[in-house]
Amino acid sequence: MEGAGRTSTVLSKLSIIGDLLMLQLVFLVLSFGIVTLFPAAFALQRVLPEAISQDRPSLLRRFFKEFGWAFRRFWLTGIGLYLGGLMLAFGIAFWAYSGGGVRVFALAVLIPLTGMILGLYLSALALLPEADDDTTMKTLFRSANLFLLRRSLPVAGGVIILLTWFALASQLPTLLVVGSGLVPALVGYWLSRVGRTGPEKSSEDVSI
Repeated sequence: MEGAGRTSTVLSKLSIIGDLLMLQLVFLVLSFGIVTLFPAAFALQRVLPEAISQDRPSLLRRFFKEFGWAFRRFWLTGIGLYLGGLMLAFGIAFWAYSGGGVRVFALAVLIPLTGMILGLYLSALALLPEADDDTTMKTLFRSANLFLLRRSLPVAGGVIILLTWFALASQLPTLLVVGSGLVPALVGYWLSRVGRTGPEKSSEDVSI
């Protein structure tokens, strides 16, 4: 009986890993379009708890349903996030290899700004699985800001984890294939769980 229980546990873990990799693959395909990148990331976040808990079958059907929901609401915001991320990355790279005193000032502004934006993004990911279907970008941003203020230390840790992963991926690009969507999603999922003392939560923590 003990051996059967261990086998069942191993099979359950393998099933979770398989579902996560399947979702990552679908995310990777959809993310090639700039317009679809962030809606795909939001859809992945919405179905991630179900993939981990194995509560529901038909994850792909659920994923595409959530993708349609996210695309209708956040496609324009996704383009803004994409362009803003490119500008921040270019700005940091430019000033990092520049000289003069202005370089220090520019990096002192850009690096904390990048960290704050990543923190807000991770906070939004943490809230997305429980977001109502009528959620707008305005309400999501407001709730993410409150989440960031209330759990600033865990979010800061999440930002460090994400930046560390980006640094590793820049040296080993194959990591992007297996983790470009999953790593931010898992960090957001961890943030949604950290600090919980029980099943009860106030409505302000979960309503958007």
